[in-house]
Amino acid sequence: MPDLFRFRFFKSSSQWIVGGFFGMLIGIGLWLHNDYGVSWDEPNNHLNGLVSAKYLTQLVAPELVASQPSSRLIPDIQNFADADHGVAFELPLALLSFVFTHGDSQAFYRLRHICVFLVFVLGVWALYQLGKQRFESWRWGLLGAGLLVLSPRFFAEAFYNGKDIVYMAFFTLAIYTLVRLLHHPTRGRALVHGLATALAVDVRVQGLLLLVVTLVMLWLEARHRARNERGMLLRVGGVYSMAALIFTVLGWPYLWALPWKELLAATQRISQYPWAGRVVYFGQVLPGTQLPWHYIPVWIIITTPLPYVISALIGVGLWLRKISWRGRASVSSFAGRLDLLFVSWLLVPVLLVMALRPVVYDGWRHLYFIYPALILLAVHGVHTLAATARQRPQWRPVAISAALVVSGGMVHAAWRIVRDHPHQQTYFSILPPSFAQHNFDLDYWGLSYRQGLEWALTHDQAPTINVHSPWPSGHLVYTNSLILPPADRARLRFTNHQNADYILTNYRYRTHSFPDTIGREVHTIQVNGVRILSVFRRSDK
Repeated sequence: MPDLFRFRFFKSSSQWIVGGFFGMLIGIGLWLHNDYGVSWDEPNNHLNGLVSAKYLTQLVAPELVASQPSSRLIPDIQNFADADHGVAFELPLALLSFVFTHGDSQAFYRLRHICVFLVFVLGVWALYQLGKQRFESWRWGLLGAGLLVLSPRFFAEAFYNGKDIVYMAFFTLAIYTLVRLLHHPTRGRALVHGLATALAVDVRVQGLLLLVVTLVMLWLEARHRARNERGMLLRVGGVYSMAALIFTVLGWPYLWALPWKELLAATQRISQYPWAGRVVYFGQVLPGTQLPWHYIPVWIIITTPLPYVISALIGVGLWLRKISWRGRASVSSFAGRLDLLFVSWLLVPVLLVMALRPVVYDGWRHLYFIYPALILLAVHGVHTLAATARQRPQWRPVAISAALVVSGGMVHAAWRIVRDHPHQQTYFSILPPSFAQHNFDLDYWGLSYRQGLEWALTHDQAPTINVHSPWPSGHLVYTNSLILPPADRARLRFTNHQNADYILTNYRYRTHSFPDTIGREVHTIQVNGVRILSVFRRSDK
């Protein structure tokens, strides 16, 4: 009876702790979601959702579309250049905005930011489940979830990045449903995993990688199962493949609207995305099509808390040592096969980008979906050292040091999240501020324009304020005004350089300051000593 009571007590305690963690996380999101500006991509992403919503509504209720005056401003799906971007997130959000925000841009962006954050929480939950499954402990799973939340850039982008953060969350969810399928293959779990795969694909077509990963892992699982179970794995693989393809088509109206010939042309466009922008990398302004092979690894290192990176490298190193010692036997256990999955999840996309050199830009945001794998391998490194220390006392100092380093990294990351709020998106882990200022892209999302506008509105009581921002971020002044109260928006006029009272800049594509002729700098936003936005007052005003 005492053992049974102790078991129930600890089970109940873990449920309270884990539930409290996720409840607190959702509470933080509700508290902070209105603090962030509007990012570069958000208006166009929303328009993509509206385009698909208009197409679907025309199929079932064309009279409703005709009765909406704003429908004329929404392109048809056949004529919208970005209609080949998935809408698994944007389409439901467009429908929610129609029901709840009634054309109020401030209400819409508040709704959007909390929805992005809730999807992020789903990804954190999936990561927790993966850690719990692999390390057979809710504590280690919760450590992984905590590391993801206490990653400053990811914390900020969890409120507004409806592409990369949403894709990361859905990809992580799909990896979790894959692990459930591998552990206990059934047709029901195959259907669920097919749906999770479709969600990822319908955000980014690169999610098709999950099909390959799933079939390879099912094949590997079959090699280590009894002969009479292999037929079930084969049938499960077929059910999964059909479900993933069907759900993908159902969730992506673009695939219904265009003939196959145009879809094939769109596939080629997606694989070679024609981005004409530039990036700042080690002080040089480079085209996004001509980045060096080390661009992604460097960005991962300089924007991830260093203890997390070191722990992940230890985890990868321990896995490589295990492979070299045991060879094929290293994947004879289910835990060993999960380690192979996690290492492949982290390393294969990075190596492919380094080798094939596709267009990537704005740091490493296109590879954010590998970050949960980095976190899991960081936990693996600490977990292995802790297990070794229990068996070999001489390893205890190493294990204690690793635990202290990771704990210190989490505390420091939490402090930076609080201190840098709401501009954690410009966090650098190891770079001196003066070096980061002139050598790397800073607030490329343009979130800081909101605070720049709010400063001008507060410190200038004129009924009309003329504002301007230099190329290429000029539209971000208007974009960030959309989340302001209607009375503040009514006071703003967006004009050219000559007629502006205030000029705002986030230094996009610039490695040096503006000349004095632009005006007198009256306000600046700095994060950890790095200037990310300046407000200039025209000297002749």
